[in-house]
Amino acid sequence: MIEQYVYLGQRVELETVTRIITDGEPQQLKKVYSSKVFDILSAERLEILMPYEQRKLVLLPVDSEYTMYFYVEGGIYECSARIVDRYKTSNTFILVVEILTPLRKYQRREYYRYNCALELETREISEEERSFLDTPVMEFVQELPLEKSIIVDISGGGLRFISAQRYKEGTLLYCKYNLSDDQEQKMYEIVGRVLHVIPVEKRPGYFEHRIQYHNIDNRKREDIIRYIFEQERKNLKKEKGLS
Repeated sequence: MIEQYVYLGQRVELETVTRIITDGEPQQLKKVYSSKVFDILSAERLEILMPYEQRKLVLLPVDSEYTMYFYVEGGIYECSARIVDRYKTSNTFILVVEILTPLRKYQRREYYRYNCALELETREISEEERSFLDTPVMEFVQELPLEKSIIVDISGGGLRFISAQRYKEGTLLYCKYNLSDDQEQKMYEIVGRVLHVIPVEKRPGYFEHRIQYHNIDNRKREDIIRYIFEQERKNLKKEKGLS
């Protein structure tokens, strides 16, 4: 079955989940490592490229287990997987991954992240805006100054961005960005809660933030998800040389 969904050079992701406490409330912090299929050894084992993060090789430990995602034109498939070996061959760093469970169609579309580089403007939510946070219609104050940032991945549930401004975990932010398709460019104004902040390696003065959308309108969420999957379909076609 794996041969139906896995091919050489295919994009894959390994995900692990850590539970943290933010403002006294439990949160799940997901860590995702991107890679590609290097070789198919058998129906249960693959060679994948060792992932990089901020231009640094990530030495994922042998015997560690992850949720593994495979990206195909028809959608996303997932399984549980374990790293059983790692080595270097011909200047290529390899992880050998054992598939532990059958591949299944990934249904939680809102949590699928798309790697990107999109302009973002942010600021903390004002006291005036807080009174609208849990109402059907959110009204934003437009005259307040904004910090320029870059979105590095986005999903229907939140986004990750890099900024010279460091926000505290738990802070509610006003986020403004544009998404473009072949027909139009659409602006999004969304409230997000900061879940996690870390300094960016080798970029002093810059910080990586992961936020979760707060009380987002379902129509906006579906628009974001639709944009993400359309971009992924385009990328998959390019990888296969179809466009």
